[in-house]
Amino acid sequence: MNKIKGPGLFLAQFAGDKTPFNSFESIVEWAASIGYCGVQIPSWDGRIFDLEKAANDQSYCDELKSVSSKYGVEITELSTHVQGQLVACHPAYDTLFNGFGPDHVRDDHQAKQKWATEQLMLAAKASKRLGLTAHVTFPGALLWHTVYPWPQRPAGLIEDGFAELARRWRPILDAFDKVGVDVCYEIHPGEDLHDGASFELFLEAVDYHPRANILYDPSHLILQGMDYLEFIDIYHERIKMFHVKDGELNCNGRSGVYGGYQSWIDRPGRFRSLGDGQIDFKSIFSKLTQYGFDGWAVVEWECCIKDPEDGAREGAYFVNEHIIKPTTVKFDDFAGTGADKNLNGKILGL
Repeated sequence: MNKIKGPGLFLAQFAGDKTPFNSFESIVEWAASIGYCGVQIPSWDGRIFDLEKAANDQSYCDELKSVSSKYGVEITELSTHVQGQLVACHPAYDTLFNGFGPDHVRDDHQAKQKWATEQLMLAAKASKRLGLTAHVTFPGALLWHTVYPWPQRPAGLIEDGFAELARRWRPILDAFDKVGVDVCYEIHPGEDLHDGASFELFLEAVDYHPRANILYDPSHLILQGMDYLEFIDIYHERIKMFHVKDGELNCNGRSGVYGGYQSWIDRPGRFRSLGDGQIDFKSIFSKLTQYGFDGWAVVEWECCIKDPEDGAREGAYFVNEHIIKPTTVKFDDFAGTGADKNLNGKILGL
């Protein structure tokens, strides 16, 4: 067993135009001041990170590590959620996802995909230069508009969709494999990989690629009514990253998992600040420790009720309280009798 590292904080929800959230050093200093020892970097946010520079300039990466270590903080992983979404984006969503790419690819479907793929390749190089072993992204979606089987799906549609998704991702997975970094897809509604069954379809389509892995975020599972604890039992060998995010699902006579087009504040399924939702994190940390997870527990703060800075501050304490130091002794050693061949034979009646 390993001790889970943490607490880490995903900076995507906090990076902004005002101090201390508008530069790498100031946001790292702030994170350290409220109890974090790790930060996960949104690679698309130029206010705090330059992905192209990190991919090509070792001195820049060394400087980032030096700055973070000054405050007792490590860089846990890079994220390409935004770019990964555009690796596979159905044309129906082009307009909605225009903001995920730079202006020069706006309204150009093919250009967005090409840019996104290049971004992932840069992320592989940057991860290596930073000495990282895991990376988080979104897989994108070609099939999400068919997630509810009405109208009837034509025969072979799902297989063809995952074959195309695999075709787009295999070169990226190979690039990460060359630098020894796991690609961790965040299992997330809106993505073609939104639960265990859909992850398995993708895994089969990429021939069980060793770098095709999972970022485990229980909030996205509880909002679907899934057993988020059994998910760990089934997929623990592929879980290489962990977002600590709370959630709740309170279905009622008016609305359920789909949410009835309601805002986040009114939906039955909502993300909550840590400790304010329904997720059993004691059991989650126990299971991940039991299975030898040795990555970071990274807080991803998302809540439609609580102030973000309060949520971040409480989140650091919450994770610290849940991280388990694995035992180095057997609890029943006091009752041991010792063992040798003769004793074992006597017990067996031999």
